[in-house]
Amino acid sequence: MASRRHLANAIRALTMDAVQKAKSGHPGAPMGMADIAEVLWNDHLKHNPTSPTWADRDRFVLSNGHGSMLIYSLLHLSGYDLAMDQLSSFRQLHSQCAGHPEYGYAPGIETTTGPLGQGITNAVGFAMAEKVLADQFNKPNHKIVDHNTYVFMGDGCLMEGVSHEACALAGTWGLGNLIAFWDDNNISIDGHIDGWYTDDTVRRFEAYGWHVISVDGHDSDAINAAILLSKKETDRPSLICCKTIIGYGSPNKSGSHDCHGAALGDEEVALVRKELGWDAEPFVIPDDVYAGWDAKSKGAEVETEWNTRFEAYAAEYPELAVEFKRRMANDLPADWKEKSDALIAETNEAAASLASRQSSQKVIAGLAPTLPEFLGGSADLTGSNLTSCDSFTHVTGKEIGNYISYGVREFGMYAIMNGMTLHGGLLPFGGTFHMFSDYAKSAFRMAALMKIRTIAVLTHDSIGQGEDGPTHQPIENTSAMRYIPNMTVWRPADSTETAVAWVMGVERMDGPTSLVLSRQGLPFISRTDEQIAAIRKGAYVISESAGDASAIIIATGSEVDLALKAQAVLADKGTNVRIVSMPSTNVFDRQDQDYKDSILTPGVKRVAVEAGVSDFWRKYVGLEGGVVGIDTFGESAPGGVVMKHFGFTVENVVASVEAVL
Repeated sequence: MASRRHLANAIRALTMDAVQKAKSGHPGAPMGMADIAEVLWNDHLKHNPTSPTWADRDRFVLSNGHGSMLIYSLLHLSGYDLAMDQLSSFRQLHSQCAGHPEYGYAPGIETTTGPLGQGITNAVGFAMAEKVLADQFNKPNHKIVDHNTYVFMGDGCLMEGVSHEACALAGTWGLGNLIAFWDDNNISIDGHIDGWYTDDTVRRFEAYGWHVISVDGHDSDAINAAILLSKKETDRPSLICCKTIIGYGSPNKSGSHDCHGAALGDEEVALVRKELGWDAEPFVIPDDVYAGWDAKSKGAEVETEWNTRFEAYAAEYPELAVEFKRRMANDLPADWKEKSDALIAETNEAAASLASRQSSQKVIAGLAPTLPEFLGGSADLTGSNLTSCDSFTHVTGKEIGNYISYGVREFGMYAIMNGMTLHGGLLPFGGTFHMFSDYAKSAFRMAALMKIRTIAVLTHDSIGQGEDGPTHQPIENTSAMRYIPNMTVWRPADSTETAVAWVMGVERMDGPTSLVLSRQGLPFISRTDEQIAAIRKGAYVISESAGDASAIIIATGSEVDLALKAQAVLADKGTNVRIVSMPSTNVFDRQDQDYKDSILTPGVKRVAVEAGVSDFWRKYVGLEGGVVGIDTFGESAPGGVVMKHFGFTVENVVASVEAVL
């Protein structure tokens, strides 16, 4: 049987060979963390390479995702369906081994990492999800949710501010199921970090309420002992500080930034082979090394044992067992369509004139009994975002519920939500002011990139926010969100559109949804059943012209009512105008051309009305069309006053239509 060091050297060899062949990559971290990875994966990680998604597996996150050859090597060596030809085509087009680990590309990749700090934050989300599900499903003598989340991270992850947001909350929650390994190698791309990173990491994490251990990251016995101690800490997350040498085994480049983000070079690779005593050719693994890494039999045994326990659980709690399987499969409840259709109908019949944030709260309250997977929250703005309802139980410290006060941690909240969704079994949504979506933009982008379902509730959507002034009045934010590939943004005009937007967000399984909601009241708009159904297409004719339309006004959110009033004035003046409500430009853009042409008739002049940047709307109105928008920052005054000041008046909309005609 190969020694521990020889098993770890397989990671080092695969890493340097793949990076060298690609002439691109980061060999230093995988070579430095190989000993830690060998102990964790061979002695502690609960996983089954032949069943990568079974429910009670441990989750492993490589937060320092630039070291991606570490996880690719681990997956290949331990028996996952990741062939050697994929490793040898590292960083090449369509390889499963992308430059940074990408969720959905290779089995065993739990989340996409690369932007530093988000991996550890996702890991906090995984651990929080496990704790919530354990509270909801575990019963005396039946622990069907009982696993750990392990995360590797480097200095860069700790420098990023989002790690502070997430790790502080992890301590408050007492996440004993979270164990993080810090690759303490004192190196980043610019060199030795002493000139820009002198934090006392140990005391920082102790202050968060973490259990902290420091070890030699190349001493397998010490690493093993630290993991054993950490697994016994059930009330605190653990940080294992591992002092390592970056590029371990490289005679001339280890311990320096020279091996951080560049291939070692053919001569140095040959020297590493000699230094490590690794005689195999590139991309060749000796049989005894494969045997030492193979986790398929052990993994199958662990999963079989869990299946036996789950069968006993199902016998005693059959309804809970069915519900657990449904939720982990990401299926909607059997009565979802019936209940959601009824909710939309009830919302429409209520004909309530409310701020869309208030309409949203009513929808949340209506959906919550049907969706036990709902896990709500807000970044210290619950009373303003209106994201809670009477049926939610709020998390308080270590007492678990289904509504989370994240504190003022917008970025952390949405990155944590990504981890929760990836864990499975939960549908997280979180609220903040729309202005602060800028803080969280990278987390939104990662959700869209991974094609995962999260829902952002973004209130106080425009200059209509009012007195808080330009620091809190979104101008460019809605359009910026729309430009994120695979993001769906809804800006509803009233309670009915809000209800449909929520239902669409819940039903969407292949990407995130953002609900952009108003602070100010929005009048209810009466619709036919056909119009209500058409809301699902992102845009529809909310009011047809009396005769052939001379122009089309496109509006969203609070400006739809403004467009309808302008239509009446124009009609009195003899100008027929069609009004199109476009609550989701993203959804509308996905419709077929025939439908789009039926709404925006080719050749008919158009004017867009939205309290946001005007350039976005040129894709719909063209250069010859008009836009009633705002391309400056706002002002501090009551919302109605600000709207009027910037030209969001019936008179200005009428004048804009007349100008294009």
